[in-house]
Amino acid sequence: MSLRLDWATYESAKYACQNWHYSKCLPKSKLVKIGVWEDDKFIGVVIYSYGSCYNLGKPYGLSMTQCCELTRIALNKHSNPVSKILSISLKFLKCFCPGMRLVVSFADPRQNHHGGIYQATNWIYTGQSSSSTCLKKGAETLHERSFGNRYGSHSKETIKKHGYESVRIEGKYRYIFPMDKKFYESIKYLSQPYPKRATSIDSDATDFRSEKGGANPTVALHSKK
Repeated sequence: MSLRLDWATYESAKYACQNWHYSKCLPKSKLVKIGVWEDDKFIGVVIYSYGSCYNLGKPYGLSMTQCCELTRIALNKHSNPVSKILSISLKFLKCFCPGMRLVVSFADPRQNHHGGIYQATNWIYTGQSSSSTCLKKGAETLHERSFGNRYGSHSKETIKKHGYESVRIEGKYRYIFPMDKKFYESIKYLSQPYPKRATSIDSDATDFRSEKGGANPTVALHSKK
């Protein structure tokens, strides 16, 4: 099964998030949208962005142009391992943003996610984020930002109108991925034991920072966006 990564249009990224990601929405900040194709069939998108915090890189001494968040991996049924797709997308990001030093991502335990895909691709686990307030209706829970993206506002009136209530939720598992060996050496002391090693994730993706192989990013075919 062939695999190709290339730039995705806004429309295709939105479709993937609405249909193949539990959030059902596309992030609102500036996005790097990397599409995924198997045998020339579009199967999803990997999205990097500023995320929900514009000071994301501050704890690591980085500016907002040196640090970003992996905000979506939205995939339909696929044959290639997610770890391989993620590894190639990181190479793609490094080529597009050579000044990027760090990528941050969060695994949500409420979605039964423990970060197995990040463990399989050699990310550093730095602990659990603080608990926060979210909005809940039935079995669905939304961050205020996601609620605002969906309904256009997260005012008290809008929240009440759509039948949501504020609840306190536990923090997410935080993972970081240094984009070069020098920066890795400077922050590896932050590493903590992985919260739970997922046995269902294929660990086939070589860490590109070692420069010892692994899947190479495909050539961008802009005519096939």
